[in-house]
Amino acid sequence: MAGIERPGPLYQQVAAAIRQGIADGDFPPGSPLPSEAQLIERYEVSRPTVRNAIAALRSEGLIEVRHGKGSFVKGDPTPPLTIERTVTRSGKGYAPELAEWTQVDEPTVYRTTTTETIGSLLKLGDGEALLGVDRVLIDQGTGTRALHRLWIPFATADSVPSLAEVPDSAPEEVYAALAAAGHKLAWSETVRARMPQADERSALELPDATPVIHTMRVTHGTDYRPLILEELRTSGSQAQLAYRTTADSPRALRAVPN
Repeated sequence: MAGIERPGPLYQQVAAAIRQGIADGDFPPGSPLPSEAQLIERYEVSRPTVRNAIAALRSEGLIEVRHGKGSFVKGDPTPPLTIERTVTRSGKGYAPELAEWTQVDEPTVYRTTTTETIGSLLKLGDGEALLGVDRVLIDQGTGTRALHRLWIPFATADSVPSLAEVPDSAPEEVYAALAAAGHKLAWSETVRARMPQADERSALELPDATPVIHTMRVTHGTDYRPLILEELRTSGSQAQLAYRTTADSPRALRAVPN
């Protein structure tokens, strides 16, 4: 291939060319990239430019550098853990999928107020009072860690006294309390992938350039009114999510606010 065209940051152009080569299958998963000398000749650029391009691709998680062996295209292995995102009915109770996970520490309970995102999901305005409960969980079989956060609006806690008294109850106990208060429960969930913040990377013990899977699950009650919100954040390389899909009527489908 001839030298790449200018203008623009040269290392970004080299990184883009290599990235395209990975997408096109020129550099298959698990295969080594050409050596520095070969890349210099291929793209007609300097050694620092090639090294900066490799560093950029490494930060994106597309390649890994093996000491003494060079740069290799990362494969796409199946994550060791599949999280079934379902709530199981058991007698008069409900069992969420994380019930078998182990808590690393005691939950942290605090008071806060809604942000724009949290408020839109809970149908609350900005600055509405909330109880927050944070947990760090671990799957003992794989060592995968997860951050679970529960948001309880004061209006929900006031109508379900046990939530106000013991907000750090396990999620299945929270569901049971809501059902005992007369709510017929339903759930909706959104999922996105993003790069972690520094505190998330530390708590989840993530390697560099590893994204997190971030889910936000709303528990709805009577008249589909939002009651509580749960967030789950876990490693995008160690876990994958699985959902049970059923047919629904168009009337039951609801738009999710941005």
